[in-house]
Amino acid sequence: MATQSLRVVPSSHPGEGSSSKSIASTANSFGVHDTFRLGTRSIANELLPSHPLERRLDQWNQTQINLKLTMERRIYGIHAPIRHLMERNIVSKVQRAPILPSSNLALDILMGKDETIEFDDFLNDPELSIEPMDLHASMEHKLGIKF
Repeated sequence: MATQSLRVVPSSHPGEGSSSKSIASTANSFGVHDTFRLGTRSIANELLPSHPLERRLDQWNQTQINLKLTMERRIYGIHAPIRHLMERNIVSKVQRAPILPSSNLALDILMGKDETIEFDDFLNDPELSIEPMDLHASMEHKLGIKF
């Protein structure tokens, strides 16, 4: 388990969070990149390394969540973050049928997203979708009973 800290931004240790490997470390016994075991190699990842700010932004949400949980633990005790994570886990499992819109307001409240307006709040409206919806087919797919 990672150590908890009151860090506002993700740590900037070199190599942390980067998934790129050197050509020598991904080569097989013939000196060729092993695509079957390690996946395709991207030229962009080899020629243009990611910017440190990009890595920090990718980890921003997780860092903020860890910060809040650490502050709860220090103020209220160890039970507070455990209870908070348990409530979040329980609320995230409650959903409607697959084709019906589900706002999951309780999870937004627990995570503090009810006070912000984001991209998904106004541009991800399921009523504007042009795809036909079939409740029976979507439930069969979700439950894995389609023959």
